[in-house]
This record gives sequence, C-alpha cells and structure tokens, in this order.
Amino acid sequence: MKKIGISGMLLIMLIVAAGCGQKPQAAPVGEQSSAATNITDPAETVEAANGGQTVQGAGNGEGSKQEPQEPEKITKKIQVFFTDDDIMELHATERSISFTEDLLKYKEAFKALQTAEPGMISLWEKVILNSVQFAGGELAIDISLPDEARLGSGGEALAIESIKQTFFQFEEVEKLELTVDGEKLDSLMGHVDLEHPIQK
Repeated sequence: MKKIGISGMLLIMLIVAAGCGQKPQAAPVGEQSSAATNITDPAETVEAANGGQTVQGAGNGEGSKQEPQEPEKITKKIQVFFTDDDIMELHATERSISFTEDLLKYKEAFKALQTAEPGMISLWEKVILNSVQFAGGELAIDISLPDEARLGSGGEALAIESIKQTFFQFEEVEKLELTVDGEKLDSLMGHVDLEHPIQK
C-alpha cells in the first residue's frame, strides 16, 4: 500500500513540474489580428438587447424620427354677399369653407366672395388678393385692382358693403383695413370714400 501511495505522489509531482515548465503558446498571427479588431457594432448590441429583433435605424438616430402630423381641417359655414344683374342690392348666400388656421380662414372667405351663385354677380370676382394679415382685432387685406375689376359708383358702394358684411361676421374682426397695392387710397375705385380702417 505504501508503494502505491508513494508512486502516486511521484506521478502527480512529475505532472505539475511538466506543466509549470511549459511556456504559453502565442496565437497564430492571423488569429491575433482578428481578435484585436473584433469591435462590436452598436446595431448588433441593440439587436441583442431586443432579443434578436433588429431595430431599424439603430445607431444613427433614424428610429426616433416621427412623421409630422397634418393639421386638422376646420369647416365653418359663413355668409357671403353677391348682387343681381341690376346691381341694386346684396343677397346673402351660405357657404362652407375649410381651413387649418385663421389666416387661411380669411383667405377662403375671400375666395368664396369671388365665386357667385348662378344668377348672381360677384363684385370681387376680378380683384386680385395680395395678402391677408390679422392682429389686435384688425384684419388687413391688400388687393390689386385690374381695370376689369373696377365698377361704377353703385357697384363700388355694394362691393365695400359686401366685404364688410362678409368679414365682420367673424367675432374677432373689429376693424377692416383695405389697401390697394399697399397704399391706403381715399377711394377704392374713385367714387366712394374709403375709411382707414373700416370700423365694425
């Protein structure tokens, strides 16, 4: 029994001595370079963190972008005013306009004022709308007047009255400033005095 125990001890000592004497082997050159350059792709890290599911645009910020939402359209019923062939009085017509903001509301109302019902005449049909601005209760409308848009004294008076009634139906509009090519004219078409601004 003692011989077996001594033999086993000698065998263990030889194995330990042989192991300590070995130098660690260097990895082949090709393996060293691949191990040194093994940098983890951020996209792969995101994929691993999501249980193997790839996140589109991971690592470049594209995944966080959202499509801009279109503004909601508002529809409103308004009254617009036209005249008949005799150009003696105004007639109210109900129209629906759609818009996404107040400035567009006023532009749409002006467009509606330019398009008459069958059998009616728009006194603003040939007028060119340049700009619309609103601030502090005052609506400023700038227009251009081609020769074909000019009317006689009766038509001019009705034209001013029709634009007043169309825009003063909006509660927030207290004053109407009407200019021609940026100028505050004494008369819109040369027959009727024009206030600056027109009061509600």
